Amino acid sequence: MTLRLYNTLTKKKEELKPLTEGEIKMYVCGPTVYNYIHIGNARVFVFYDVVRRYLRHLGYKVTYVQNFTDVDDRLIQASKETGVPVPEIAERFIQAYFEDMDALGVERADFHPRATEHIAEMIEAVQVLLDNGYAYEKDGDVYFRTLAKKDYGKLSHQSLDELKAGARIEVNERKEHPLDFALWKAAKPGEISWDTPWGPGRPGWHLECSAMSRKYLGDTLDIHAGGMDLCFPHHENEIAQSEAWTGKPFVRYWLHNGYINMGHEKMSKSLGNVKLVIDLRKEYTPQAIRYLLLSSHYRNPIQFSKEIMHQAEGSVERIRTAVANIKHRKKAALEGEPAQELTRNLESLSEQFHTEMNDDLNTANAISVLFEAVKLANEWVAQPVVSEGSLDALLSWFKTYGSQILGLVDVETEEILDAEVEALIEERQQARKERNFARADEIRDLLSAKGIILEDTPQGVRWRRK
Repeated sequence: MTLRLYNTLTKKKEELKPLTEGEIKMYVCGPTVYNYIHIGNARVFVFYDVVRRYLRHLGYKVTYVQNFTDVDDRLIQASKETGVPVPEIAERFIQAYFEDMDALGVERADFHPRATEHIAEMIEAVQVLLDNGYAYEKDGDVYFRTLAKKDYGKLSHQSLDELKAGARIEVNERKEHPLDFALWKAAKPGEISWDTPWGPGRPGWHLECSAMSRKYLGDTLDIHAGGMDLCFPHHENEIAQSEAWTGKPFVRYWLHNGYINMGHEKMSKSLGNVKLVIDLRKEYTPQAIRYLLLSSHYRNPIQFSKEIMHQAEGSVERIRTAVANIKHRKKAALEGEPAQELTRNLESLSEQFHTEMNDDLNTANAISVLFEAVKLANEWVAQPVVSEGSLDALLSWFKTYGSQILGLVDVETEEILDAEVEALIEERQQARKERNFARADEIRDLLSAKGIILEDTPQGVRWRRK
């Protein structure tokens, strides 16, 4: 089975063939850390987290880089408004990002470079571009000369004239061409800045990713990814400056995910319908948020609503309950190897899962396979006689596909009750033995109020969280 990816650069699905056999160099554009991240940001980080997990599952050695933009106009404006230095604002929201992503089960990248820690690399890049005629300086600003890059527009598949007509061009008489973009910005009074041969200033947004990706991954990346909104101008400009800088192809496969829609409208700051992850975590479980972000094909839009989130909660609970039932059933299972019929069924489900993921990383269909496994697990758990080997085989399948790849269920961690709840469960068991059913029911209601649901089964009492 071969993994095929939709490459924005070629507008077609292509077989993944990394530059170095068995290795993947992957860069994903991270957040500008001037505020908490929203659900649209989270879609990027959750989905490409799964991409990385799946590539590892296929046997690739993955080097994954995700940056932080910790200096730009918005950070400078926030600093002016609050009186807090730019580095302190950035640090606060970098930590907030990690808190949100840790909650959503997003694994840390191998490298999380910050723009302000790579100024020397950016100055080097600008100097090379100036020396080679791809850039020009004007009053301390340095611009990239788009007309010098004959294939500019190849990622967005538009000519310079088409891009000029469709873009919101800032009027700037210092530019040679309206689509020329800033590599370096001259410092304004009171702004954070760094010294350069052409004067004090700070990097342009696009330059940061080119410099940081090259440092950690080399001249040519296997995969560069981000939201669809970054295709132009950010990624288009990255290609232009990187290839002009190194003289080598910048990226082999470009991946871009779709937007989040709030009802019938695209989520945007201008409409005031932005949902922050820190707020959503107070209303919904992290697993349900992650489920939502994987429940549509990554290139399609996702619809967000309270009703859809309620459905996501229910879906995650079905998976979690299936795994809990398998574990509980093991208490009364017989010794023995996995049943051959079950082994064949699980192998078939594995093949289906790979088929869906290998077709341009279709997590939506992969989740459908996960629910086929839930159905299969429920059937085997309900059997009067089942072997430990069969139950272990089911748990192993969920660990690989539901946990290690999709990150939707925790198979290994045993939930721990606090001492009070443990004592109440024990007291209820004793009350039932003494036929004090009134007290037993009272304890059940008390635990329910604490979010603990008790289930009496032939193998004994089991519990789960609401």
